[in-house]
Amino acid sequence: MSIVDPSSGSPLTPSQPTSTAATEAPPGDEQLIIDVDSNNIQQLLELSMQVPVLLDCWAPWCQPCKVLMPILEKLTREYRGTFILAKLNIDENQEIAAQLGVRSVPDVKLISQGGLVDHFQGALPEKEIREWLARYFPAPEDAPASPEEQAAEALAQGDAATARAIYEQLMQQNPEHYPYQVELARALVMEERGDEALALLDNLPPEERDAAAARGVRASIEFRAEAPSDEELAALAGRDDSEAQFKRAMRQVADGDYEAGLETLLNLMRTDRAYGDDIARKTLLRAFDTLGAEHPLTVTYRRRLFTLLY
Repeated sequence: MSIVDPSSGSPLTPSQPTSTAATEAPPGDEQLIIDVDSNNIQQLLELSMQVPVLLDCWAPWCQPCKVLMPILEKLTREYRGTFILAKLNIDENQEIAAQLGVRSVPDVKLISQGGLVDHFQGALPEKEIREWLARYFPAPEDAPASPEEQAAEALAQGDAATARAIYEQLMQQNPEHYPYQVELARALVMEERGDEALALLDNLPPEERDAAAARGVRASIEFRAEAPSDEELAALAGRDDSEAQFKRAMRQVADGDYEAGLETLLNLMRTDRAYGDDIARKTLLRAFDTLGAEHPLTVTYRRRLFTLLY
């Protein structure tokens, strides 16, 4: 990357560090986040010889920039001097932005040793930014969980309200990141708000609406609608026929006791394959959709289903 000094027209090139102390000294807290313009772009390149620089090209009118900047600032502080964050207002520094090849904002560039290493465009979700940074820097040992990780943990613990609140906030920040909408629908299902979840899924673009994750949430709604009530379940007490096994399995899956439900369905297939026009096998496949192809239970029971069939 070569940047020209707007005042002189001469190329700016990084100076080599002249002392060991300068090379080894990490920037202090007050230096972690800086504004850059034509007056200090030379110093920025020189600084990149000592510590990598994350250059955030932004504009005051850019709403995604306003979403992204606090995330970058938070991550910069977490990394404690592993890199610094430099913010370039492209409206006030149009020549520098043009020389950097900035076509749209936000545009984040990683600069090291005076050269461009990598970049990304757009207000990526925090989880994706962390993954991008992990290509170049080890993550801080005490890094807090990302909002996505916090929401997933809340769902795993059955705390749908917390997960919903997190996903609602993430959706506001990234309205076109559709996985957030799918996970919000999942939280709504856990709160027995299936109609709202379906409305959310129905408003997704077709390719997202028909993807495995959305199909899985939709299947979980269907299981809850089809599962027997407490009264119906109580009436099955003492029965172990095929109908009773199937209804218990439906309730188990609807309640999230997937392993028990899958085991019941597999046993029903083994003992009465013809029941309900092979409904046990068909329901297993729907349950796999609910869990997702990579879920350990899906992998295990799909293999067991294959063995039973062939």
